[in-house]
Amino acid sequence: MKRKIISMFLLVVCLLFSVTSNIAMATSETQADLSSDSTVSLVQIKDKELKNLQDYQESYGNNTYGLAAYILNIIRIYSIPFGFVGIAISGIYRYIIGIRKLDVRDKGFGAMIGIITVMVICQILPLVFAIVVKGWRG
Repeated sequence: MKRKIISMFLLVVCLLFSVTSNIAMATSETQADLSSDSTVSLVQIKDKELKNLQDYQESYGNNTYGLAAYILNIIRIYSIPFGFVGIAISGIYRYIIGIRKLDVRDKGFGAMIGIITVMVICQILPLVFAIVVKGWRG
């Protein structure tokens, strides 16, 4: 009886070691594949963004103006989702939490007006920059 229990215990331990070693080997291979894929993707994204930056610098004829236009374009693109998230959060404060607390309602309204204002400025600023730099500078 003891022999059967000991042999079953040893069999379970051996199976656990073999399964964990197989999982570890598979995980290391998968991590290596993911690491190489993600490295290639990151290099491609970096090259693409550097090319976009160089295009802006060539378009504006100056490294400083090109960098400013590139940054303003990135701000323009990312301001939309952040603005919508901010509007949603301030709407929650205004219309859901503000039903019970009037001071929170006013804070939500103020935040919503501020977020919309910043979002509009972020959308218009690249256009104004392009008009001023390309139009008036020559």
